[in-house]
Amino acid sequence: MIQTAPQRPPLAMALNGVRARAPLRLGLAGGGTDLSPYCDQFGGAVLNATIDRFAFAHLSAEPEGRIAFRASDIRAEEVYAPGQAMSVNGPLMLHKAVYQYMTRTYLGGQQPSLTVSTTTDAPPGSGLGSSSALVVALVEAFRMALDLQLGPYEIAQLAYRIERQDLGLAGGRQDQYAAAFGGINFIEFLAEERVIVNPLRVRRGYLNELESSLVICFTGQSRQSAGIIARQVEGLRQMDGLVIENMHRLKADAGAMKQAILGGDIREVGRVLMRSWEAKKGTASGIATPVVDELFDLAMAQGAWGGKVSGAGGGGFLMFCTDPENRYRLTSALNEAGGQASAVKFTFDGAEAWTVKR
Repeated sequence: MIQTAPQRPPLAMALNGVRARAPLRLGLAGGGTDLSPYCDQFGGAVLNATIDRFAFAHLSAEPEGRIAFRASDIRAEEVYAPGQAMSVNGPLMLHKAVYQYMTRTYLGGQQPSLTVSTTTDAPPGSGLGSSSALVVALVEAFRMALDLQLGPYEIAQLAYRIERQDLGLAGGRQDQYAAAFGGINFIEFLAEERVIVNPLRVRRGYLNELESSLVICFTGQSRQSAGIIARQVEGLRQMDGLVIENMHRLKADAGAMKQAILGGDIREVGRVLMRSWEAKKGTASGIATPVVDELFDLAMAQGAWGGKVSGAGGGGFLMFCTDPENRYRLTSALNEAGGQASAVKFTFDGAEAWTVKR
């Protein structure tokens, strides 16, 4: 249950600023089954892992009663004078939606003079859940600034409400929970918006081997996931047999990925990635692009055991699993072909905030 605190005085930001960060994630298996109406009817399951890339948010006092929103990584800024009506659209809609929700819900509609600024370690449309992680980081910053007693479930639920319901942006539920909790999680999505986050306790040696086997590669194409998601949802609403069958396969692969990781079977991780890639392509058109196919075929020719896109598809990041002794060769080949490939490290902390003295 999201906390609805009594009305509070305006934020006391004169002495300190607040910073927050939330991790991005790799969608290892089950992505798409967290979409309604599939998870409402059949129940969804996703396995994801947070990585060493983050969305950052910063709240600080703004002089002269203004309200300022900034995102330096996308070179966007909006500044509002006291009492000026605030647009709900534009590249900074996430910032404004969080500000409006938090002040309306926890400050009785009072709108304190603040600068709300953000940066993200991945471009929009990366497939790493960056937009949802940004919303989670913003909510976490306000949580600390307002001294709210909100746990990770409440943070994720609130972020989902702002992004998917208030703004009406297409997408599922996994990204908010990954960013709020952090770590490697098997997450179940049930009817009536019930969510169960199951952290995996993986042996250190197995974890090291998995991490050493992974290569991620940015295709250079930031994709707009809304169209792909809309086609998936339409197929689900029409009870398209092929779409439903492939969603069932994706959900089963989340369970198979869980067993492979817990058992330290990295070759099986690669096989599950390949099965999931084929099933995902069967849920909607546009998931594979010529650039994605070119990099994917190259990776398999260079010894990858398996791979898939992270996120909805259509571009963004690819992930591959290979023998750790082959990782350098695979990474080099992808970079030479025009991708942006690198190793990746897991992280195990979810959203967190701290104060900063002026």
